[in-house]
Amino acid sequence: MEIPSSLSSGLSGLQKAQSGLTQATVDVAKPAQPQTEANLEADASRPVENVDKTQALVSAVEAQNQGEAAVEVLETSSETIGTIIDLEV
Repeated sequence: MEIPSSLSSGLSGLQKAQSGLTQATVDVAKPAQPQTEANLEADASRPVENVDKTQALVSAVEAQNQGEAAVEVLETSSETIGTIIDLEV
């Protein structure tokens, strides 16, 4: 089993955060449909299409936190590489 480098882990984290934030903003921007009895019955059969705005906003915050954590991984990796180079020279 190969362990990925910290740079690739940080970059992957940033990409996932960007993807998650993009999806969350799309979900927030979707127009809300009025809740009628017909819509409530349809929602039970298609729960994935009707996105809760609160959940979308929570997802946006989660994506932001993931992005911030990925940046810290990249910064720490960069500092470590800089320290190694300083020790080698």
